[in-house]
Amino acid sequence: MTIRALTAVIAAALLAPAAALANEPAPTPADRQNAASSCKALQTSLGAATFKETYGTNASKSNAYGQCVAKMARAEAENRQEAQTACAAERGKAPGAFGRCIAAKRAQASAEDRRDVQNAARRCQAERRTLGAAAFATKYGTRANAFGRCVSKLAQGSDG
Repeated sequence: MTIRALTAVIAAALLAPAAALANEPAPTPADRQNAASSCKALQTSLGAATFKETYGTNASKSNAYGQCVAKMARAEAENRQEAQTACAAERGKAPGAFGRCIAAKRAQASAEDRRDVQNAARRCQAERRTLGAAAFATKYGTRANAFGRCVSKLAQGSDG
């Protein structure tokens, strides 16, 4: 293989992850505001202890709210992009229809995201009770965020 070909292969391999990240929409201030609202609702519905256990990644779980907002802001950005794509047909039907369509689809997707997290947290609590702390830690990891890993895994597997 020539030096040029080898360089091209290496450059392509290095750029592939960056290209994948470029497809993810960047969260806007509105996405972060919607995420903050979702996190407040989750904090209330799950309870403070479960919320901290779900999102906290440090030893004291004091970073749970910030971690939640960061994760939910990415989800909100994806919801926005999906809504814009799905609502493109509404653009010409009536004044304001496109905006109303996006708002409705985003709200529905956000509610589904919250419901998925709530259901996953309940399932993880039940699984931890059934397995016991040691087996649960073996399955999801012994670090401070094992419960959060469980919730994340189960919530991502839920599509409705």
